Amino acid sequence: MKAGGKSRRTYALRSLRSQLLARTLLILALLLVLIGFLQYFLMKDFLYRSRAEAMDTQLNSIPADLLIKDSQEQSEVTAPREQTNRRNNRPGPFLFWPDMSLASIDIDGTFQSLSNENGLKPPRLTTEQYHAMQQSKRMRHGYQLITDAQGKEQLVVFRPLGPPDRSSGLLQMGVSTNSMQEQLINQLRTFILLSLIALAIGLALMLPVLRRTLVPLSRMVEAVKRIDAGNLAERFDAEQGQYEVDRLAVSFNGMLERLEHSFAAERELQMQMRRFIADASHELRTPLTSIHGFLEVLLRGAASNPKQLQSALESMYGESKRMNKLVSDLLLLAKLDRTPELKLEDIPLDALLLEMKPQLLMLAGTRKVVFDMTAGIRVLAEGDKIKQVVLNLFHNAVQHTDMERGVIQVNLSAGKKLVDIQIRDNGPGMSKEQLERIFERFYRGDESRTRSSGGAGLGLAITQSIVEAHGGNITAESTPGTGSVFKVTLPLAGTV
Repeated sequence: MKAGGKSRRTYALRSLRSQLLARTLLILALLLVLIGFLQYFLMKDFLYRSRAEAMDTQLNSIPADLLIKDSQEQSEVTAPREQTNRRNNRPGPFLFWPDMSLASIDIDGTFQSLSNENGLKPPRLTTEQYHAMQQSKRMRHGYQLITDAQGKEQLVVFRPLGPPDRSSGLLQMGVSTNSMQEQLINQLRTFILLSLIALAIGLALMLPVLRRTLVPLSRMVEAVKRIDAGNLAERFDAEQGQYEVDRLAVSFNGMLERLEHSFAAERELQMQMRRFIADASHELRTPLTSIHGFLEVLLRGAASNPKQLQSALESMYGESKRMNKLVSDLLLLAKLDRTPELKLEDIPLDALLLEMKPQLLMLAGTRKVVFDMTAGIRVLAEGDKIKQVVLNLFHNAVQHTDMERGVIQVNLSAGKKLVDIQIRDNGPGMSKEQLERIFERFYRGDESRTRSSGGAGLGLAITQSIVEAHGGNITAESTPGTGSVFKVTLPLAGTV
């Protein structure tokens, strides 16, 4: 049970739905974190700037006589008139706001706190910083964050003390940033809470959406489970409304179609191989049986009879010759089944056929032979192989035509890219079933399998292999009672 539970958990973590959900929520969480940081810093700057502007307004609204009142009282009580100077004119402490501080800085850099005991202690910069601030009007604007002696951060603003053209120092006002920090923290907490609620709602909404979105993919998975070597006709719906899934379905359908064709071709090849082995065994067994029988007769005493000996030797020679021809054809077919190595040359096809004409006429005997050839046709081919193709087709026509009334036509023509060789006869023709199997190895239209016409049914198979090795094609047309025509198509030289 533990192993099964662990396997289910592993599957859930590795499922596409879980990964899409996790990655989407992760991206959403990262975006919310980024928005939170941006919001925090932008809001912080906004609050500080707003408070600095309010403090600057407060500073500008403080009357100048209020700032120097305490200074006058102090000079009348504690200091002689002759020692009154600029230091005695500094305002004394009067600020009573508990979260604010106020201080003045003389033109010589003397720092004086104006906050009472209930206010904040004003933070203090260095004398050099105050001098630089008085000399640069630009530095008096804006705000600064300064930590006071108690370690508390204050937001501090400055303005000139006295008229702008006769500045006698700086006035510094500070306020604690605790309240603003608390406001920012509360806002950040609210944002975090809302973000968690948004993630929870997103999780609840995305689960059914992802489940519905991945339904087509789940259907494809179930369909794939039903597919095996014996069931390749399964196809996927290529219009499910999802572009990527539709592309995947189209690719799967193409793959299944190729597999189906491959398995069909493999089954057909196996059937042909079984037929090939059976036919080859039959064809080889017959002459071997005949030779074996003649040897038995000779061993029984016929060898002493010159006539019987001569007849047996001639029969065995004929059978061995036919068997040798069969083995040679089988070896040639095996070589053509592999990548054939042809010695291609640019040859004139009409001259090749004219060269074969005496041999064809001799083979035809008393049959009528008609030649119709177009001159100047050239092909890229191996001459001996093309001669074998023509000879096999012509010999096939001779075997199926009458010696006295037989007519065989040899035609040669060419188109823009292809050349046609046609050998037509007026024999008995072939049925549709025979045409479908005419190029099969060891197939002969004579179902009795007699050998009066010679051959083992390999000539047309060899012819087809040679033509296809040259990049051509061979077809047969026939109507029972009117004869047959074999058409060989080859590419013209220069078009390959």
